[in-house]
Amino acid sequence: MRRSPTAFTRNRRLTLPRMAALMMSGMCASVQTELDALFGALGSGGRTRAVSAQAFSKARQGLSAELFELARTRLISLAQPHIDSMRWNGLRLVAADGSRLRVGTRRGHELRADHYAFALFLPGSELTLHAALHPADGGERQMLFEALDVLQPRTDLLLLDRGYIGNAMVAALAQREIPFCMRVDARNWKCVTVFARSGKAERVVTLEAPSELDARDYELARTPTTVRLIRDVTPGGRVRVLMTSLLDGERYPAASFGALYHQRWRVEEAFKRLKHRLRLEAVTGLDYLALQQDFGAKILADNLCTLLSDLDAPHDDRHASRPNRVYALGALKPILGACLLRIRRCLDGLAGVLEM
Repeated sequence: MRRSPTAFTRNRRLTLPRMAALMMSGMCASVQTELDALFGALGSGGRTRAVSAQAFSKARQGLSAELFELARTRLISLAQPHIDSMRWNGLRLVAADGSRLRVGTRRGHELRADHYAFALFLPGSELTLHAALHPADGGERQMLFEALDVLQPRTDLLLLDRGYIGNAMVAALAQREIPFCMRVDARNWKCVTVFARSGKAERVVTLEAPSELDARDYELARTPTTVRLIRDVTPGGRVRVLMTSLLDGERYPAASFGALYHQRWRVEEAFKRLKHRLRLEAVTGLDYLALQQDFGAKILADNLCTLLSDLDAPHDDRHASRPNRVYALGALKPILGACLLRIRRCLDGLAGVLEM
């Protein structure tokens, strides 16, 4: 998408498709190095100095970061059969988490160093469903409230850590008919304290209605919420209490929730991969637009590499191990941009890369 009607209208080497493909390949090296590698792939191979980093910096001002958000949404839609094959008791698992970003910048430029990234992640298929940038002083609970429209009622099962608990959040999820499983502390609710001391495996309790202020701010009905508390004992012997809206003990046995909640950790691993392997905090420009573009493009690159690596992964019960995402990123990155531009030589080599 162009930010203005005149952007990318002249016959230049750095066209909009080439700009988008370059960014979606996951730019980890210097801008000039990435440009040389892409234009080398467009030619006969090797590295070619066809466009300068200064030209890239000027051209990116005409590219909307919304392009990568739309592309990610389209990719998730195309991958829906693959995603649906990994449901838990008919529900699509979605893990929510935020991560602080400390991006590289320079004194005197408008880009601030501190930001917050929030994501909704699909642990089964290892894909990022939703991602957004927020100010560094934002709260993760508010970030989740702003992302609730992305979730599908009665279809998605939201996995949450302790930072999102509260009557307002529980009521919002229940009233939107979004199933959830979250870890809770005994100090937040009296009923949780009583349950933790009881020694019982599970109990159905009723939480108080949200406060008048929360009900007004988040447009909630002031009605109590019924939830189920489950005692989970980790392999190390640590006891934690999980809260869920799934009340049917026969369909959703209490013993299955420990492994279910553990899948929430996949979103934290995804943030680590994005930060360390795709260098999410190493922005290729000096303004907020560059950060938005890099953020959207690198998350899309991670999704692309995940799906491509899954194409060659065995899916029977004899092979339960996950594909090596870190290796996939390193192997696919040199040809990903050219593959997106449908360069035949790179497309022909894609199968060989996936088989390694």
